[in-house]
Amino acid sequence: MKYLIIIPDGAADQPQASLGGKTPLAAARTPALDALAVRGRVGLTNHVPDSLPPGSEVACMSLMGYDPLVYFTGRAPLEAAAQGIVLGPHDLAVRCNLVTIRQQGSDRVMEDFTAGHVSTEEATLLLAACQQGLEADFPALAAAWRFVPGVSYRNLLLYRGAGTCAAQAAEDLAGGAPLGADLRTTPPHDLMDKPVAGDFPRGTGSRLLTEVMGRSADWLADNPVNRTRIAAGKRPATHVWLWGAGRAPAFESFDARYGRSGTMITAVDLLRGLASLAGWKRREVDGATGYLDTDYAAKGRAAIEEFATSDLVCVHIEAPDEASHQGDAAAKVKSLEEIDQKIVTPLAAYLTGLGDHRILVCPDHPTFLATKTHSRGGVPFVMAGTGLAANGQTAYHEAAATATGETVEPGWKLMGTFLGR
Repeated sequence: MKYLIIIPDGAADQPQASLGGKTPLAAARTPALDALAVRGRVGLTNHVPDSLPPGSEVACMSLMGYDPLVYFTGRAPLEAAAQGIVLGPHDLAVRCNLVTIRQQGSDRVMEDFTAGHVSTEEATLLLAACQQGLEADFPALAAAWRFVPGVSYRNLLLYRGAGTCAAQAAEDLAGGAPLGADLRTTPPHDLMDKPVAGDFPRGTGSRLLTEVMGRSADWLADNPVNRTRIAAGKRPATHVWLWGAGRAPAFESFDARYGRSGTMITAVDLLRGLASLAGWKRREVDGATGYLDTDYAAKGRAAIEEFATSDLVCVHIEAPDEASHQGDAAAKVKSLEEIDQKIVTPLAAYLTGLGDHRILVCPDHPTFLATKTHSRGGVPFVMAGTGLAANGQTAYHEAAATATGETVEPGWKLMGTFLGR
């Protein structure tokens, strides 16, 4: 038996006036997804517990069959794992976005949580400047805190506890208090076009993070990278935005948990990190960007190749989520049609010819075009293949999933249902 999981990130949404009162999933032309609905089961699940943030870090962990209430410690440790960074028991990882914040009247507003999709090369230079600024402005703490470049705007700030509890070793935190369990941060993609003043880190131990974010404006203001970007009509990286802090999670391997080997195909470090922690292989694909211009067909071809060595292949596509963050309904519809044509169609045909198989398509969480942010709540799934009887739907979208009355709760149990365990 071969198993395919397709994650159209953030695909679930609300009806849009611009789409004739349909959701993007309902408005998109998706004959391959609809064919799966005809021969399989359509229903609803929810991957985000009420007590956790409605982001991909929680939702994709659940989709991979891990209870986030047990395994989730924060987003940044997952991205550290993607880079092969091993966190000790006293270390801390913090997600670090390069962002564009503009003054609008009396407010500072999040103009772009990606700093104009700053390149990895540019980000590396900008973070080197931030490290120099950190060492100059916080000399007593600089040895323990280090900026680590990732991909584009997605980067990390690491704290190395040096053998002592991070909550105690960071005692001063620039005049604040030790890091505490009540430390709260806001993802910058939830702040698009909104004032940021009320969403800096808060809770025990937040002062250093807040001060670093504030000082970063000076560290980056006259950087040559930003001067070049501005001259080219691009958005500069005006600040770092720190969020998603956490310590190393204690994961159980997917093979030990479910008795299957897996491969992850993604352009996003978060999913790479989850795959590493689960013991899955990671397949890198040329042209996979984690954005609207990703090479969908290349991902489909790579998935077919991976079935030669893996029981389960998971293809994650970030594009629908990115379209929602931009509030672009047409782009979201287009991304779903590309997924249907270039990923679902060839993979369904390949697996049908191969023999026994199952296919699961499910978003991780809703990302609403209206708010440009992630949300919690039900997402539609379709599950088809060997041993799965149809439940009477002819299309795959939110209304069809609701109409079946079939639900899987909590969401992390969907994996066991899919695998027949």
